[in-house]
Amino acid sequence: GCSVLVQPFFFERKDWIPVPNWSPNIVKGQTYDTESAEGSWLWNDVQQRMKDNALLDLVAEPVAEYAGPRYGELFLARSRLGQGAFRVLVSEAYGKRCAITGESTLPVLEAAHIKPYELEGPHKITNGMLLRSDFHKLFDAGLVTVTPELRVRVSDRIQEQYFNGKAYYRLHDQPLAVIPKLDSQRPDPEFLRWHLTERFVG
Repeated sequence: GCSVLVQPFFFERKDWIPVPNWSPNIVKGQTYDTESAEGSWLWNDVQQRMKDNALLDLVAEPVAEYAGPRYGELFLARSRLGQGAFRVLVSEAYGKRCAITGESTLPVLEAAHIKPYELEGPHKITNGMLLRSDFHKLFDAGLVTVTPELRVRVSDRIQEQYFNGKAYYRLHDQPLAVIPKLDSQRPDPEFLRWHLTERFVG
């Protein structure tokens, strides 16, 4: 998980405190117990510098609650023509099931473009797949792809960057769970090849 710092403050360089037993290899989680001699010394040093820098009042203030507007200004957005029809046609072609997992819980299924619409990818069934929302995000990010042979590939980056991904790696090199019955509705190998070479970061 992540740690969120609320109202952080920073001493001037001249007031920096040499921190005992601190390794540059520490990623997170290092703490000092103020009940220990080392932690007590460090905390006293911090408090003294805070007094000298008039910081005690600042950090003692409660975190202010945002009281501004709840919404920003209205603006016009250009909608994608044909997006609704694309979603319906792709959903029907895949029997309302995720192409990769076979998941059939409709609220989490999304019609994904293989070649993105903003890069001239067409609203065609052959340029689409029905994917569970997490796979859709991974697919768009290039962390998952589907080969022209309709097999799933999962990028090593998931493990390297997020130290996880077991649920995804078990599907690596597996065939698609769902393929449209009609050849004319199956993913176009050219679009899949584009995604594999231009978007996938394997």
